[in-house]
Amino acid sequence: MAGVTVETVRATAYRRRRAEALLLGLTVLISCFGYVYTGLATTGSVPGGLPGFAGSMVCLALVPHLAVRRWAPYADPLILPLAVLLSAFGLVLLYRLDPAYRARYHAESTASGQLMWTVIGVGLCVLVVAVLRDHRRLQRYIYLTMAVALVLLMAPAFFPGDTYGAKRWIFIGPLSFQPGEFVKTMIAVFFAGYLVIHRDALALTGRRVLGVRLPPGRQLGPILTVWVLSLLVLVLERDLGTSLIFFGLFVVMLYAATERTSWVVCGVLMAVVGAGVVGSLEPHVKGRVDAWLHPFGAFEPGSTFSPQAAQALFGFGSGGVTGAGLGRGHPELIGFAGRSDFILTTVGEDLGMAGTMFVLVLYALLAQRGLSTALRSADPFGKLLSMGLAAALALQVFVVAGGVMGLIPLTGKALPFLAKSGSSLVANWLMVALLIRISDNAGKESGPGS
Repeated sequence: MAGVTVETVRATAYRRRRAEALLLGLTVLISCFGYVYTGLATTGSVPGGLPGFAGSMVCLALVPHLAVRRWAPYADPLILPLAVLLSAFGLVLLYRLDPAYRARYHAESTASGQLMWTVIGVGLCVLVVAVLRDHRRLQRYIYLTMAVALVLLMAPAFFPGDTYGAKRWIFIGPLSFQPGEFVKTMIAVFFAGYLVIHRDALALTGRRVLGVRLPPGRQLGPILTVWVLSLLVLVLERDLGTSLIFFGLFVVMLYAATERTSWVVCGVLMAVVGAGVVGSLEPHVKGRVDAWLHPFGAFEPGSTFSPQAAQALFGFGSGGVTGAGLGRGHPELIGFAGRSDFILTTVGEDLGMAGTMFVLVLYALLAQRGLSTALRSADPFGKLLSMGLAAALALQVFVVAGGVMGLIPLTGKALPFLAKSGSSLVANWLMVALLIRISDNAGKESGPGS
């Protein structure tokens, strides 16, 4: 930024933060409107908790904005508003679902707990932005990060599984959390640091066969290791979603670092072979695949399949283009899953295809801002880390949305920011903090107008 006046630098930071403030104000208005509309649709009156909800939304938007204004003035102005809007929309959906679940299943409220985890996630985001002044410090600890990630990744295998057999949780007394949600960020940090060091060896060596340069045998070690680990997660923990995200993230980052299609070819072939073998032998995974292939078989006499996949398709179908209206559908018929990975069916039934596309576009915009940050970043580590975080978000959305819509087998992963899950919410706000920090450094390096 040599030759740029102080006034120009301050003007650029001011424009970005002003745009962010306006978008956050719009986000607060949209979330409050959704809260009021839900109350009117379900009870016929304005919810009594509107002042508290509105105050919470203002704080959740204002506090991180002030932190970014103070410690990351050059950060991308869209990342924070998109994250706040998705979190706020998730809260509105849970406030909409709570009365229906309480009336049908006598279930406890989840919206207040989700609000608490949102506050914790935003607080962690503010802390990271304030303390981590340079994301390149993370590069010093990539092997320690990977060691911790592997311990967390394998730890659920030693704890009981959830209701449907997958082992995703670690239980410590009355507390529990899903380490896989944090592992995806830690693995992205390790891959970014590792590939910066070894990208030349991975990109420039190997034999050419049928026009495709195959990776050398010595360099196949990392991808074979990750492949074995993903299979172990799939077999020991029966967690299809984490396995897909873990392996897919590595292949995507390998391709971004080396620009070699051979890595993608090898990755896809290994994923297909591994998933095919495990899906044929492991009963839980095989059951998921069978339920995906025959979603309406759950209604046949003597079937052991869960009807949730078919009910989700019914919900999307009944929503049509514009939906029944927020609060007027019946997503609670899916059971408890309506407030986890199946929360997307609430959007599909109440707001239709238009609402579903709106949510998916928000995710696409957040991932795009991560990719834009990667393109503007001058340092290789920040470039790969930003791209990896964006890819991890996109992969998780694809895995969850694809499963709910019947495109792939169900995985049980939480839909980022929307679904009821404290671990997922906090981990995704950690990802937002890292993207804000990398985009701030990229803005400083590329100068005003970038």
